Amino acid sequence: MKSNNLDHIFFDLDHTLWDFDKNSALTFEKIFHMNDIRIDLNAFLTIYEPLNLAYWKLYRENKIDKPSLRFKRLSDTFEALNKTIKPSLINKLSEDYIANLTSFNHLFEGTREILEYLRPKYTLHIITNGFKEVQQAKLNKANIDHYFQTVTNSEMVGAKKPDPRIFNHALGMARAEVSKSIMIGDNYEADIIGAMDLGFDVICFNYHKSEIENGIKTVDNLLELKRYL
Repeated sequence: MKSNNLDHIFFDLDHTLWDFDKNSALTFEKIFHMNDIRIDLNAFLTIYEPLNLAYWKLYRENKIDKPSLRFKRLSDTFEALNKTIKPSLINKLSEDYIANLTSFNHLFEGTREILEYLRPKYTLHIITNGFKEVQQAKLNKANIDHYFQTVTNSEMVGAKKPDPRIFNHALGMARAEVSKSIMIGDNYEADIIGAMDLGFDVICFNYHKSEIENGIKTVDNLLELKRYL
């Protein structure tokens, strides 16, 4: 059933439009080669990816700062793999990762097609918790920046999703009413509950096939958004 009375669509970026896991894996492959680190990439990613999500949750909750997130997600992974890496090299890997992350800009299947479909009907925006120094580069290098009227970043606001301040800032930048806005994202806590608590309509991009509360609209593929919009 299509949502009515909507003017503005707010998208999350990482894990929603920009295929973070795929691009991140390619970046690690690149920087491990650059730094002559010999490690099984799949084994590394198996440990790293859930650790990264756990540290991002702590970061959203203001329980760790950005430098700690960047260092600990790597140091804990190497420790779990019994791989001894000097702290100075972990810091270099952390810097190399950020510097090279936008070397790869794979998007989820259907991203460009759905943005082309939505742009004539709605005004499109981004709300992201990602680091400011890379988020705009992702949009630019993936050649999707022109679809979005505004980009709201947690570092410019001083608050991260699901904090209502970032959603209110985004609404203000967009000159949008919450009653005429919808949030689309993958993270149930940050994107969906955070937006719902403020009165947004929401759609969960459930590519990870998680259990989602009944009544919340979900899609597994971005092109399925056409059912609702």
